[in-house]
Amino acid sequence: MAGGAAVDKGDVEVDARGLNCPLPILKAKKALAGMQSGQLLRVLATDPGSMRDFQAFARQTGNELVEQHQDVSAIAHVLRRR
Repeated sequence: MAGGAAVDKGDVEVDARGLNCPLPILKAKKALAGMQSGQLLRVLATDPGSMRDFQAFARQTGNELVEQHQDVSAIAHVLRRR
């Protein structure tokens, strides 16, 4: 999983802070459906279980999990649309 300023933002951002499983994944799935192959989706979440959930989601859907990082306000998940 790479880091860097270019990856941090993404092409599309979904704010799922305050939502619990499965809502962050459902919001990500909906956003990815409207994106083109290769675009980056950045999802902000606060559910601690979302780290594991997004890893499983990426494996199951074939989308690449580019980055995951946590700061004081949220956990950021960056996915590349397959």
